[in-house]
Amino acid sequence: MSQDLAVIIVSWNVRQLLERCLTSVYESLARSAEAPDGRRLECRVWVVDNKSSDGSLEMVRTSFPQARLIANRENKGFAGGSNQALAQVQEQSWRYVMLLNPDTVVCGRALETLVRFLEQKPGAGMAGARLVYGDGGFQHSGFGFPGLAQILVDLFPVPARLHDTRLNGRYPRAWYDPDAPPFPIDHPLGATMLVRREVVDSVGPLDTRYFMYCEEIDWATRIRAGGWGIYCVPAAKVVHYGGQSTSQVQAQSFVDKWRSRHRLYHRHYRPAKVRAAGWLVRLGMRLKGRQAATEELRRSYREVAEIWSKS
Repeated sequence: MSQDLAVIIVSWNVRQLLERCLTSVYESLARSAEAPDGRRLECRVWVVDNKSSDGSLEMVRTSFPQARLIANRENKGFAGGSNQALAQVQEQSWRYVMLLNPDTVVCGRALETLVRFLEQKPGAGMAGARLVYGDGGFQHSGFGFPGLAQILVDLFPVPARLHDTRLNGRYPRAWYDPDAPPFPIDHPLGATMLVRREVVDSVGPLDTRYFMYCEEIDWATRIRAGGWGIYCVPAAKVVHYGGQSTSQVQAQSFVDKWRSRHRLYHRHYRPAKVRAAGWLVRLGMRLKGRQAATEELRRSYREVAEIWSKS
């Protein structure tokens, strides 16, 4: 008999946030029994710990013994950690897989809402929730695939009004109204991604060459290429605090982000677009280097420029 949902959380040194996240997951699962049919979601949670040193392992073992815990001896990154749990999930009969960041809080019946959407939309292969910041403020949850315009907005001085537009891969804020219908997107933010099991089986797991950043964009690109739709479901609300692990290594995270973007462009875009992107990134890094406040930042910009000088 098929089981409903496998939730995978990859964590690194965010014990308090992880505890809050897990509490919200189990509360959301309990609330799924409030559905009209009274059927509670069958679910199992995997926690993949990437060698935390803050007591995360002990907290999970003590407070959430029902969760499957994978304790890594090295930091395998988001993709590597997720794939460890995905391999176990694929040995069993789970119908849906949720990749969930530890710096999130699942609200109400969000998990059930996402699962029911995919049940009712056979052509949809992936769905993301409506995200809000910790203070309740609006957060973009779905994005267009990155292009040259987004590099311009990221690295060069442009009018502020362009940051929140389709030119920068953003969808209209009105579409995220809690009562608005699900709408198609290119990819969700990686904080919440619900995927059909058959999609995972057909397109494969995450690409571990993306240690951090862009792995969800690469995955969504492959899913879209397989003919599946991808949606944001505004009725499913998740609080996302954002960047809690990467903020611990800011300069390295900046380099990791642009290294991953380099791989993404080279894998999925035409050579002419890749060359144009490389020119823009190298120019942007030179400008940033002149304005950098510290030598560490200047080194980061030089490293990114060097990465993007390679074909």
